[in-house]
Amino acid sequence: MTDIFTEVEEDLRRERLKRLWDRYGWAATAVVLAAVLGAAGWQGWRWYEAREAAAAATRYLAAMRAAESQDTAAAIAQFAALHAQAPTGYRLLARLQEAAARARAGERDIAIAMWDQLAVDAATPQPYRDLAALMSVLHQADSGDPAALSARLAPLDRPDGAFRFSARELEAVLAERRGQRERAVAILRGLAEAEDAPAALRARAAETLGALTGAASGS
Repeated sequence: MTDIFTEVEEDLRRERLKRLWDRYGWAATAVVLAAVLGAAGWQGWRWYEAREAAAAATRYLAAMRAAESQDTAAAIAQFAALHAQAPTGYRLLARLQEAAARARAGERDIAIAMWDQLAVDAATPQPYRDLAALMSVLHQADSGDPAALSARLAPLDRPDGAFRFSARELEAVLAERRGQRERAVAILRGLAEAEDAPAALRARAAETLGALTGAASGS
């Protein structure tokens, strides 16, 4: 039983967290970016602002390409420069991505501090704050205090929360760490059956649920 539990725990704490990282390192920020651009279009930018935004978009995509090609040092430098000079939306995205690049480079404590700073900044729009909080918890899920991390996830799980399903998925990981397998199973089952959850997340929840219930029946 111990061996099975250890195997499942490692799967949750490494492979699942990696999959969450792969999903939210780039995909979630793209969702926020779309919201920013949509709001900008609705407000109607002046010509100068539009030109500045276009330039920032070009620089942002270049930094993303550097990150995706594993040129981490260049990505960090480019995202940092964007944060210092770009319009608000791209500046915040650059900050999130700089933190992600630093985490990949092994600078986890610095990355967490950057996300935490964004998460509590009242001047930062809520979607960015939520994403920053989610990323901070994600990168502490394997070693941080699970109860404290769960408390940080709770505000994200609200009806209008952009990352409510991801918060629940991560809460299942933390519940398993606390030894609350029944809670983890219940959360994962709810996610797997949630018709309004993203298809990829539902599939991932179902797969993890199968691993947990299979381990329980095997014990």
